[in-house]
Amino acid sequence: MIFRANLLKTLTSKALPFADAASEGLPLKQLLRLALFQISVGMAGVMLLGTLNRVMIVELSVQASIVAGMIAIPVLIAPFRAILGFQSDNYRSAIGWKRVPYLWFGTMWQFGGLAIMPMALLVLAGDSAIDATGIGQVAAAVAFLLTGLGMHMTQTAGLALAADRASDDTRTKVVSLLYVMYLLGMAFSALIIGTLLSDYSALRLVQVVQGAAVVTLLLNVIALWKQEKLSPMSKAERTAPKPVFFTAWADFSRENDVVRLVTVVFLGTLAFNMQDVLLEPYGGEILGLSVSATTLLTAMWAGGALIGLALAARWLSKGHDPYRLCGRGILFGIVAFAAVIFSSPLNSPVLFFAGAGLIGLGSGLFAVSTLTAAMTVPVSGAAGRGLALGVWGAAQATGAGISIFIGGTVRDLVNHAAGNGMLGEALATPATGYSVVYHTEIGLLFITLIALGPLVRTTALTTRESVKLELTEFPT
Repeated sequence: MIFRANLLKTLTSKALPFADAASEGLPLKQLLRLALFQISVGMAGVMLLGTLNRVMIVELSVQASIVAGMIAIPVLIAPFRAILGFQSDNYRSAIGWKRVPYLWFGTMWQFGGLAIMPMALLVLAGDSAIDATGIGQVAAAVAFLLTGLGMHMTQTAGLALAADRASDDTRTKVVSLLYVMYLLGMAFSALIIGTLLSDYSALRLVQVVQGAAVVTLLLNVIALWKQEKLSPMSKAERTAPKPVFFTAWADFSRENDVVRLVTVVFLGTLAFNMQDVLLEPYGGEILGLSVSATTLLTAMWAGGALIGLALAARWLSKGHDPYRLCGRGILFGIVAFAAVIFSSPLNSPVLFFAGAGLIGLGSGLFAVSTLTAAMTVPVSGAAGRGLALGVWGAAQATGAGISIFIGGTVRDLVNHAAGNGMLGEALATPATGYSVVYHTEIGLLFITLIALGPLVRTTALTTRESVKLELTEFPT
């Protein structure tokens, strides 16, 4: 019986994905339940950057400049993730909770933003008995602000809580699991929301967006339930002077090469995400692919990202350096963008789809590796894991938002110049603007490799020193 039980346990750990991410401090059931907050964040991301973006421009006929301004609001507040993470590190309550209050209030902000958003958008579009354009713009801006703030607060506190509860051996696997849940949240939310809004109406918009708000509340409450132990604090502990953010940042940046890591995250995200709004138009305009064919690009990207996550989880579990894995992701990205560039002169949709898959693989490997580095970086003094993860999230979200704006702007400016003959007859094609963006991304990836180099070298030197120390202590 004991043999059968051990055999069943071994088969279960091998058959179930991420079963080995569990630990004594974070059992698998609690880990999977905690990961639900990533689904709600992914759903909100799809809502802000995809569904509502299209609805505002197409169905509601809102000016593109106003839409761009609304979408930029969550990006502009992304740098405050570092402060949110620091505050969760040093939050004091009578019952001793640190992360759960920030998860709860982040959920409330996210719920409130989504709850008022459809009404605000309808007023913004002029679907009202009064001329309330100004009121609509303010209400829509507040809705985007609340939703973005809730996403940042929820994700930062949730990742920090997972890092606190995971063991040193399982922390890298927990990172991969949380990122997979985020991708699954985006994928399933896009399919469900797109299906529900296929027959668009104002009433259906209100039902879908406010329904997403209710689902957010339910998922996050289930996720945070009994995830943090009660450790009551005395009044003296609660009233003691709290650390200052700048002091914590000084401790954090002094003991670790944080500035370089943040630079790598920002530059790499900037490089990988410029194509977000250009890949499908490139396939349709340059390669002549149908709408149904270009929609498969998302599946190719997601499939590549999942492969990258699986490879990252496998390599990290074997003790590979996350910075070296980050470099591998960047190299995959360089090959991917080269494939996309050459798909136009070769008129090869196969090469184009392969490039899209490799972009997902490289970006997934890059994201998990840098997130693992942030979660496992040593913290001391006034700094904590919340600050580390907040800094990573701020750099990642800011880079993603800026890159989308730069990619679209560069494409438009270059194509305008090429169409007017300013770049010569050979470059007077619609593919020129796209090509410039993709070449820029390759250049940024090489710059990211340069910034990453000292981190890899430092790790390698440290590893050699530890091996030398063990050999000298070996009995002769």
